[in-house]
Amino acid sequence: MWKKTENLFYVHAILQLLAVLLVTTAAIMSVKNFSNSFNNSHQRIGLALYGIIWLQVLVGFLLPQRGSKGRSVWFFVHWAIGIAVALLGVLNIYTGLQAYHDKTSRSTWPWTIILTVQISSIVLFYLFQDKWVHIQNQGVTMGNEPTRITCQEVSVDDKKKELKVESC
Repeated sequence: MWKKTENLFYVHAILQLLAVLLVTTAAIMSVKNFSNSFNNSHQRIGLALYGIIWLQVLVGFLLPQRGSKGRSVWFFVHWAIGIAVALLGVLNIYTGLQAYHDKTSRSTWPWTIILTVQISSIVLFYLFQDKWVHIQNQGVTMGNEPTRITCQEVSVDDKKKELKVESC
């Protein structure tokens, strides 16, 4: 179990560092190629998002040792910043599409629909994955499994002090 968790940690760390490099490259390209007067929501959210992403990197490197008092507080802060980055990132895509529409008068509805379907799918997957084990433990059938109905009646014989199990 430990090896699997350790591998997931390294995969997480590598993917997040690659994302930070990509975001930094995008920020540099934005500064070089566009007028960044920060007069629209997309640019302001992007700047805030960039700062929060680097805050998340700093928090990630300050990981306390297992068992230390600050570990649970660190975990919550790291999780909360991660959720904030994800939500602001999605919001910034929508505001970017709106800014593109305002600047070019081109329709962005196909991209908006595609993004909405993608985000909805990711959210449903995220919510469902947390419940998958719970669903399996409840004996819920997913439609492709044979159902077996069992019925037993348990009664207590007080005189003999024993349990009787009888089929229905």
